[in-house]
Amino acid sequence: MEKRCLRRASPTLGTSEVQITPILMGTWQAGKRMWVGVEDADSIKTIRAAYEAGITTIDTAEAYGEGHSERIVAEALSDVRTHVEYATKVFANHLKYEQVIEACDRSLTNLKTDYIDLYQIHWPSGAFNSEIVPIEETMNALNLLKEQGKIRAIGVSNFSYAQLAEAARYGRIDSLQPPYSLFWRQVEQDVLPYCIENNISILAYSSLAQGLLTGKFAHGHKFDPADNRAKNKLFQGENFERAQQALQQLRPIALLHNCTLAQLALAWLIAQPQTNAIAGARYPEQAGDNALAAQIKLSAAQLAEIDAIGRIVTDHLDNSPIMWN
Repeated sequence: MEKRCLRRASPTLGTSEVQITPILMGTWQAGKRMWVGVEDADSIKTIRAAYEAGITTIDTAEAYGEGHSERIVAEALSDVRTHVEYATKVFANHLKYEQVIEACDRSLTNLKTDYIDLYQIHWPSGAFNSEIVPIEETMNALNLLKEQGKIRAIGVSNFSYAQLAEAARYGRIDSLQPPYSLFWRQVEQDVLPYCIENNISILAYSSLAQGLLTGKFAHGHKFDPADNRAKNKLFQGENFERAQQALQQLRPIALLHNCTLAQLALAWLIAQPQTNAIAGARYPEQAGDNALAAQIKLSAAQLAEIDAIGRIVTDHLDNSPIMWN
């Protein structure tokens, strides 16, 4: 099948030579762990559909089903490896020098490739009760992997401003992956200005607030307790009520652009400085819909209006960077 290209020019990842797409395919769900009812066959078709719709940058991690997501990505895209960019991550429990090298080799095997375009520290050392490892030690390992050509660029995920600045002392960081959406904007307070100043790309995850911005979750929706969204603050109490009010106000703007609420939310996000959006999908048509968001052109006035509507939710959130209770 011929590849349809996203119309927006591909941004460059930080100062690296890696070209990425404004919308990235997120594959947490392909790992199956912490998700309910996900089938491998659907995941493979969906990742392939994203590629055919012009999304060539695929984000995964060793922690997504202990390598299962990475293996599914390889199954979907091995035959077009030279036309795609793989972004994967090393988990917080593998940040010692030797562990980073071993984790990277495992990911290379899982992804059936001899290089990773973007290798990211998934969570800072100490997260999830992991052992504290000096960032210098982790960065030394990542710098070696880069010198060896096993990885093309280094990124971090879930890092605070202070953690990012410290990591940058020991090597070039080309991307930060934070939770960021119209309904979750803590990153704008201090990390985003630092990233703009230092030409670090933002790869926003939970860019649809775990599906809340699609408008598909009505009052009284109950998640399976095994679904990670059951503990998401945005789906609870007054936050959820405010989200419904905001979605109601976003609907006429989506109608004007003949697009879905999800596409509008993604279009707003990728219009923010240096920001690209990771969007997950369970089914092929969702991946195709996500790709179309890159074609929506929002005026400055519309961006400001959407911004103000989003604050109905974000103005009432505390400053905790963690989205789950």
